[in-house]
Amino acid sequence: MKRFSDLYWKLDSTTSTNQKIEALKEYFVSAPPEDAACGLRVLCGAKQLRAVSTRSLREWAAEFAEIPLWLVEESYAHVGDLAETLALILPDQLTQEPNSKDHSTEPLPLSRCFEATIRGLKGKPDSYKRQVVEETWKRLTPRERIVWHKLLTGGCRVGVSRTLVARALAEMSGLEPAVLAERMMAATIETAEDFQSLISPHPTSADSLRPYPFFLASPISNEPQELGSVMDWQAEWKWDGMRAQVVRRSAGISIWSRGEERMNDSFPEIVEAAEHLPDGTVLDGELLAAHPNNLLPFSMLSRRASRKRAGKKIRTEIPAVFVAYDLLEARGKDIRSEPLSFRRRELLTVVPSAFQRQPALSGGPASLHHNPAASSDIRMFHSPLIDGHSWDDLALTRQQARRRGVEGLMLKRIASSYAHGRPRGDWWKWKVEPLEIDAVLHYAQAGHGRRAGLHTDYTLGVWDGDQLVTVAKAYSGLSDKELIEIDKIIRSTTIERHGPVRVVRPTLVFQLAFENVSRSTRHKSGIAVRFPRIARWRRDKLPHEAATLSDLKVLLAQATGQQQPSGEQTE
Repeated sequence: MKRFSDLYWKLDSTTSTNQKIEALKEYFVSAPPEDAACGLRVLCGAKQLRAVSTRSLREWAAEFAEIPLWLVEESYAHVGDLAETLALILPDQLTQEPNSKDHSTEPLPLSRCFEATIRGLKGKPDSYKRQVVEETWKRLTPRERIVWHKLLTGGCRVGVSRTLVARALAEMSGLEPAVLAERMMAATIETAEDFQSLISPHPTSADSLRPYPFFLASPISNEPQELGSVMDWQAEWKWDGMRAQVVRRSAGISIWSRGEERMNDSFPEIVEAAEHLPDGTVLDGELLAAHPNNLLPFSMLSRRASRKRAGKKIRTEIPAVFVAYDLLEARGKDIRSEPLSFRRRELLTVVPSAFQRQPALSGGPASLHHNPAASSDIRMFHSPLIDGHSWDDLALTRQQARRRGVEGLMLKRIASSYAHGRPRGDWWKWKVEPLEIDAVLHYAQAGHGRRAGLHTDYTLGVWDGDQLVTVAKAYSGLSDKELIEIDKIIRSTTIERHGPVRVVRPTLVFQLAFENVSRSTRHKSGIAVRFPRIARWRRDKLPHEAATLSDLKVLLAQATGQQQPSGEQTE
């Protein structure tokens, strides 16, 4: 635990890439293999178990430190980090003397700590959990407690990328970083043997169902004309779905999310469709929620993906399709180093040959397939290209994106290989401009950490007659100077309090930006906005001049309107 804690603080104290790599190498060389395996899981962002509720931790810490609970809560509000707050209020010194016969003060290995004090608490009664937590507090220093608290609550974010970890392991083992990155994808690193196998010079089994590291696009920051000739680029829709790889090898079939979760049980119809793929095929693409002729909102796909098992009812209500836009492995051969033009040609031979028919997606909510008579049981397609003879043509097509239920365009260099990570230059995402409305501040709540004394969490609404209807919460977009000024207004216009939440008179108007708008049964307004944030403070507007629910419904109608003819799409 001490080694990992030291690593955490070294990584936290520097922004230097070289220093982080050196710290990682030092940890992996010095740590026992079982601890290295455990540390690697955390470093790579593996899904963490929340062993104890934060509420219980605060209550136990208050009693352990013999201070009132309200003081813990106030301290948490000002510190902003629960792990650090608990470590600060607990006694600094271990309760046992160094010469005590009680061996509980001996160093606690990370692997044993993880198994005994985190995984070992699952399903146990609170009395047992409390006993283990208090015993562990006695064995750790304050700095170690902070890290352990983060592990305990499932919120340990170390601040290094998988690419950086792969580089460190590569330098330590002598392997290529790309090899390590590939081995780490969807790998189960639970034991010392798993870790040693990961860094072994001997190749892993070719029959594994692991995916390849994903190639991620960067947002385009300049005018697309600066990319050169439009003929050097491939344009396609940026689908509003869930990135995934479909792996079909002799060992079986796997569907992997970008977060390296295996989603076979959530999307069994895609697994069934993949059975027709040739052995040794890996497709990169997008999972979408779609009826035969209609794309469904991303929120419905999220509902579907959150189910560990998709029963008949949810599959009927929210059917899924897979849109393939790249081929990474063909007939068992890794073709990522080949240019995109080659991979695209191979993709068109793989998908149609597997399904005989190829109803290409048009990307619109009104007509998902080019062929209206396309069978609803066809669940895998290739993503159509968009024909643009100039950047101006593509810009006009991009304006149709939101109406079609997509996020914009993807621009991919035809000569590009399939890299891993987010290298800039070959893949760009050209998203549509955000939607905007003027909304009124309705509720406010204080923030955490350095902004604990300021009200920074806002609930915004629009007018429905003479009533404000909540449409979104927003936490970002304002400067510190503006926040201080707004906080004074909030305090002077508060009319009610509900715990930490203040109800304010409608005096402040903000321009709210968001990516999309959709119908929602969970919101009182009947409308949900996606990724809301504050664009600016509208000092020039009075509250009654803000948007109405009718205005928002107009945006909704525009976003979900009938699809325009899609003659620009070709193959």
